[in-house]
Amino acid sequence: MAIVKMKRLSLVGMAPDREELLRRLQSLGCVEVEEPDGEADEEALSLLTRTDDGALAAAKAEAAALSAALRILDRYDKEKGGLLKTRPQISEGELFDEEAALEARQAAQTIDEQERRLAAIAAEEGRLRTQKEALSPWLELDVPLESSSTKDVAVVFGTLPVRTDWDALGAELGALTDLYELERAGRDRDAQYLLAVCHRSVEEPFFALLKERGFVRATLRGWTGTAKENTAVIEKKLLELSGQAEDARNVILSQREHRFAMERYQDRLSQDVQRQEVKGRLLSSQAAFFLRGWVPESEVHSLEQALSGYVCAWETADPAPEDYPEVPVKLKNNLFTRSMNVITEMYSLPAYDGVDPNPLMAPFFILFFGMMLADMGYGILMVAASLFVLLRVRPKNSAFMEMILWCGISTFIWGALSGGFFGDFIPQLLSIVDPGSTFEMPALFTPLDDIVVIMIGSLVLGFLQILTGMTVSVVKKTQEGEFLDALFGEISWWIVLLGLGLMVSGMMVAGAPAVLTTVGQGLLIVGFLMLALGGTRKARGFGKVTSFVGILYNGVTGFFSDTLSYIRLMALMVSGSVIAQVFNTLGATFGNVVLFLIISLLGNALNLALSLLGGYVHDLRLQCLEFFGRFYKEGGKPYNPLSIQTKYVDIIKEEN
Repeated sequence: MAIVKMKRLSLVGMAPDREELLRRLQSLGCVEVEEPDGEADEEALSLLTRTDDGALAAAKAEAAALSAALRILDRYDKEKGGLLKTRPQISEGELFDEEAALEARQAAQTIDEQERRLAAIAAEEGRLRTQKEALSPWLELDVPLESSSTKDVAVVFGTLPVRTDWDALGAELGALTDLYELERAGRDRDAQYLLAVCHRSVEEPFFALLKERGFVRATLRGWTGTAKENTAVIEKKLLELSGQAEDARNVILSQREHRFAMERYQDRLSQDVQRQEVKGRLLSSQAAFFLRGWVPESEVHSLEQALSGYVCAWETADPAPEDYPEVPVKLKNNLFTRSMNVITEMYSLPAYDGVDPNPLMAPFFILFFGMMLADMGYGILMVAASLFVLLRVRPKNSAFMEMILWCGISTFIWGALSGGFFGDFIPQLLSIVDPGSTFEMPALFTPLDDIVVIMIGSLVLGFLQILTGMTVSVVKKTQEGEFLDALFGEISWWIVLLGLGLMVSGMMVAGAPAVLTTVGQGLLIVGFLMLALGGTRKARGFGKVTSFVGILYNGVTGFFSDTLSYIRLMALMVSGSVIAQVFNTLGATFGNVVLFLIISLLGNALNLALSLLGGYVHDLRLQCLEFFGRFYKEGGKPYNPLSIQTKYVDIIKEEN
């Protein structure tokens, strides 16, 4: 597997064919259109300009309106489907079907009208409730609210403080005059409401006294009849509005039969928006247009067939080295390695002139992940969950679930080797059913009894991955004409490591020939001399010494620290096994099968969640730091072709 070779595409077509040609390229899904900066300086293209006919804004507006209608429908439709529902499959022709589009537009318009109707009803209900609340303090007053003063009598509605002493107030008013009447209404937390009536002859001193006690006039204009009568009218209107709102909601809910048409049209509008965005990158005139972009080398023949029906001139060319930073990167992977796109895209795509890490990383990542979990039960759950999502939900980007599938298989295999099935679930269960049971799961090794062996195995696996990264670096440098850098770098360290290994073997292995030690010492010296020569060839004077010391120190500490990082494989395997056994032992202490199952399964569920998170994070760290650091050149630009990208439906490719 490798990085797909790209070709630069330059195309000049006729303006009347522009829309149809863009749609054909979108259906083909292999051309990434880019901004043609600099090309307009050419004499042949000097008359072409960027055009904006408003189609993009119109497409975005219609897509936004339809999306809003779907959200409104979702609010009222409680049976819209589950998270894991299967997307329907349709052909490309059905996606762009005009009858379905008309159905969707009419449904969206109906939903929008009813939503605006509901908004108006809600506003009116709010206004009426405010009026009802304003009338509530006057409900006990059996006097028409339109009552007003006459030639001989002053009539005023108003409020007094809530703590007013009515007896004292009555005594003060009685001392002033007998020509008055105070009709008390209701009260709330802030005030007491009343109707004050007095003869015109005592109006001024009467209201002056009330004002001293905190009296405030109330405005009740526009009402006819008593507060109770007006409240009854308001409640009747609120009831009518409630019925109208229910009718509007039912109309909205009735549009759920058009949901599929709306979702399909939403996907179509997404294609229209994408196509109009691409159109904005073209240079055009009234007669022609110019397109520049990228196409995979393997798709050039398909592109040629697609363009054969149009009057256009086009060519493809290999990108120059100075163009590599701008060349989009597409990784060509198989069913096994494409799951690693999750890791590569999260970290950074490789540069166009770099190395596709997926085939190199996949065996190690999957092997390490399974080793850290190492449980048959966990592996079965991972495989079952991933297969359910892949087959039932059919996610648009299946890389993550495919990664879980492969890691689940690896987890099961490592669990079979270590004898783990939800820890020691089966032996503990059998010991409860039959206290005399001595059953043990068959295992090649066990995490608690063979820690040293597992630790050594972890270091060996780590050493192999680091050597793989160094090998890739040597090959890449050699291909780029930098063999000396590889010779005085990775190859020199290989000689040092080989010499060190032979020397240690000759000294520690009983009966080993003495020549091993001698050869090992010789290789060690040769390796250090090569490091010294390579590391100091560009330095001068005392700088040669410091350069050599720096290379030696960084190389030794970096190499061995990277190798020791792989001990985490052993640590997570042991910790996961211990946690599972702790929960199983805790459940077994009750001697009851039901309690054991509850405690053990809950504990193992928690352990699985923690192990999945820990395994993913630590495995990711090993790949991105210890492995990628040896050879990886990052910074690739993602390949984003003009294509049909849907959310609600899956497109079945039609045969041409």
